[in-house]
Amino acid sequence: MKTASNGICGTDLLTPADYTARLLAAVEPLAPVRVPVGQVADWLGRVLAEDVRAEVAVPAFDNSAMDGYAVRADDLTNPPATLPVVGDIPAGDTRAHRLGVGEALRIMTGAALPAGADAVVQVEFTDGGAQQVRIDRAVGAGTAVRRAGSDLRPGDPVVPAGVRADARHTAAIVSCGVREVTVHPVPRVAVISTGDELRAPGEVLEPGQIVDSNGPMLAALVRQAGFEVARVQRIGDTAQDVRAALADLAGVDAIITSGGVSAGAFEPLKAAFGAGSEVTFSSVAMQPGKPQGFGVVDGRPLFALPGNPASSFVSFVLFAAPVLRRMAGRDSAIRTTMARAAETWRTSPGRMQVARVTVDRRHPGDLEVRPAGGASSHLTGGLAGADALALVPAETDQVAVGDRLGIIDLEGEFC
Repeated sequence: MKTASNGICGTDLLTPADYTARLLAAVEPLAPVRVPVGQVADWLGRVLAEDVRAEVAVPAFDNSAMDGYAVRADDLTNPPATLPVVGDIPAGDTRAHRLGVGEALRIMTGAALPAGADAVVQVEFTDGGAQQVRIDRAVGAGTAVRRAGSDLRPGDPVVPAGVRADARHTAAIVSCGVREVTVHPVPRVAVISTGDELRAPGEVLEPGQIVDSNGPMLAALVRQAGFEVARVQRIGDTAQDVRAALADLAGVDAIITSGGVSAGAFEPLKAAFGAGSEVTFSSVAMQPGKPQGFGVVDGRPLFALPGNPASSFVSFVLFAAPVLRRMAGRDSAIRTTMARAAETWRTSPGRMQVARVTVDRRHPGDLEVRPAGGASSHLTGGLAGADALALVPAETDQVAVGDRLGIIDLEGEFC
């Protein structure tokens, strides 16, 4: 990795780490809400704001761990033994059964153990009889019996606060007797693209018009990162357009805009939020994604991202996604993996390059990356061909074969 002699960021540029820290300091997790435990879809994937503790025993009663026969172990001390079968106990049977000395009850997995029984003989160790059964081996008391409370007892911890509830937690949470779970909501995000030249995908374009690719792309990123899309819309290039759109966003927790943050003559975000307003515009020492804007508007964070697609994509992954994760009560840290460069490429010293790369995963412990497409921020083809972002330090002006780089996997939820 070749280091540039002038690789220190200029005083007017924020490092990506410093900029991220500013954003994270401006938000808190969304206020917790209580959700009925039976509405699994409304709490699954959310971060628990309170510990879940068992309120009932699990299992609630002694029950059979096998299909077989409920017996008294003392009746089988000299196998084989033949016992009369005095009834059947299917799973879900709520009748009160009692087993006498020298008797057997046919029992199914999960069915309540009858009074008087202390063991279950699985059917494979018998002749399977329905009126009487020959049992070919002795069993000890407690064999194939699931005792009440052997999984959870009242007051036992089930899942602690701070954990994101997922499929592995579901069975315990719905079984442990709680009526509600307390979770942090998932942020609902509005995505707004600015530009008079933008048209919806599929529309016929006039000269000077382009397809709004940022709106669908950012909405897809929001969903992929585990959040909810509240609205996707396009607006014009005036401050009035921006303010009108923001005034019509009921039920939204965060706002992402794209475009209108550069140094040109027609920058609607900068026109809408001048010096000293809620939104601050900054230059971040990264490529792509140098121009950024952020503020809290009407209690909601607003991310003003640059308009070029690659810049907007990278800015979401590095800045918006960590803040949204914090709002959802999740870990805000960006998870990176180390990989080796398989090619040489040049970078722009003084700014961290966020390179779109492909990953060779044939050797999981030794990943290799190659650039995907060009480095220009307007290129969407290279972005589509990338499966990771490589973070090249700001003091570097050339990546050499074998250099180690941190990469952000673009599959999953970027966390």
